[in-house]
Amino acid sequence: MHQADFIIIGSGSAGSAMAYRLSEDGKHTVLVLEYGGSDVGPFIQMPAALAWPMSMKRYNWGYLSEPEPNLNNRRITAPRGKVIGGSSSINGLVYVHGHSEDFNRWEELGARGWAYADVLPYFKRMETSHGGEAGWRGTDGPLHVQRGPVKNPLFHAFVKAGEQAGFEMTEDYNGSKQEGFGLMEQTIHKGQRWSAANAYLKPALKRPNVSLLRCFARRVVIENGKAVGVEIERGGKIEVVKAKREVIVSASSFNSPKLLMLSGIGPAAHLKEMGIDVVADRPGVGANLQDHMEFYFQQVSTKPVSLYSWLPWFWQGVAGAQWLLSKGGLGASNQFEACAFLRSAPGVRQPDIQYHFLPVAISYDGKAAAKSHGFQAHVGYNLSKSRGAVTLRSAEPMADPVIRFNYMSHPEDWEKFRHCVRLTREIFGQQAFDEFRGPEIQPGETVVTDAQIDAFLREHLESAYHPCGTCKMGRADDPMAVVDPDCRVIGIEGLRVADSSIFPHITYGNLNGPSIMTGEKAADHILGRDPLPRSNQEPWINPRWETSDR
Repeated sequence: MHQADFIIIGSGSAGSAMAYRLSEDGKHTVLVLEYGGSDVGPFIQMPAALAWPMSMKRYNWGYLSEPEPNLNNRRITAPRGKVIGGSSSINGLVYVHGHSEDFNRWEELGARGWAYADVLPYFKRMETSHGGEAGWRGTDGPLHVQRGPVKNPLFHAFVKAGEQAGFEMTEDYNGSKQEGFGLMEQTIHKGQRWSAANAYLKPALKRPNVSLLRCFARRVVIENGKAVGVEIERGGKIEVVKAKREVIVSASSFNSPKLLMLSGIGPAAHLKEMGIDVVADRPGVGANLQDHMEFYFQQVSTKPVSLYSWLPWFWQGVAGAQWLLSKGGLGASNQFEACAFLRSAPGVRQPDIQYHFLPVAISYDGKAAAKSHGFQAHVGYNLSKSRGAVTLRSAEPMADPVIRFNYMSHPEDWEKFRHCVRLTREIFGQQAFDEFRGPEIQPGETVVTDAQIDAFLREHLESAYHPCGTCKMGRADDPMAVVDPDCRVIGIEGLRVADSSIFPHITYGNLNGPSIMTGEKAADHILGRDPLPRSNQEPWINPRWETSDR
């Protein structure tokens, strides 16, 4: 247990994928370090229970941002999974590749070999898509991806309303055409959450060359410019596990930069201030923090068709019992079954507004917003130019990192989010909703001017929980890059970072899919394998993009 060829810090989306791929040929030993515990039990495994693990200290690191000056100084919740499977075990189970332009932008920003043509083959390798577009989707990968049963009439009303408003439809937003209204994909298999732990880690742990060590990683041990192991704490004792080949940090966009800084890699002035010896001055460590924000647009439903009837604890118990017995019923879906990917204006080439539609008016913490039937859309502008940072609170490894998102610090964010409010009103105002539409719960019909909308947003914008970018991948000569396109930490031997922290730019959509893809592709770089052959498939771009938003 005290040494391995490869030590992976973190068993999350990317870490689990790497454990599986690095151990696949049986030639290397892999040791995964994880502080969190088991994912057994209905809170994590039942898709409809997704609000529970996110609010439990047992499964969530429970971070909060510093007070956000543009959001009434609110401290915004910033959950990260503290359990095997990491955040893929506590997330909303939504699966999105991202837009082709996202990955082409990565390459332009210095991540050579990570353009869409390079990453699409890895998305195909990792997934088994149930009902995806032929030729664009994987058919025999570890990660099962499906669509929900879409039985609720409100899902159909939402998609129909998009069509009536003149927007595109898409059969598979993870296929050739992302833009439009369609059905949302879920990481659910046979009624159960299909986390990175279920897809990758548990199968890998059945191999004799993979082991999991429950411990707290304090820092990477670096000798003469080379990572040789990890200092860990378990059972109150501090010890060192040795890496014969490499240490791979895969601990999240908050904890990966934190670990590098505790190990002496980061902005020199900040490390000195913390009393940490500087091993490598990398000013980009912890910088470039990005996230998606969203608000809930909520409407009363005049017909009793929403999930409101299932909110009383008795009926939740019935749904839970049904799921435990059959892995079926309402418990077997995350209830995010319809969605839309839209462009905010003419002249915008790729979609930049995302909708998750839900047939109930409720908040993430499970409290009903309305005392009646309702429906809501989670609406977000996904390509913000606002940037934040993660820094150390102290040199004490157990101290929470300091997280500053600087949300809404770019004026364009306000313009785009105001548009989101008005656009959602237009969509919910379509004929398809006539038979269901009651009063608007929030923002509320009286919220119409820019100033009124801004006041609503300051109080109600939340994180969509997609932090990334804090160990940016780029060219080795880019002073703000932390890792090169092979995921190697620049200036240190035998050390890599592979998780959402290396994204040079946030992708459009939920980050779980791209995080797993990062682990898949990083494994080939680590093993020195040729990357998968590039794709020559051309994704659809709206022919009217220069003149219309739809």
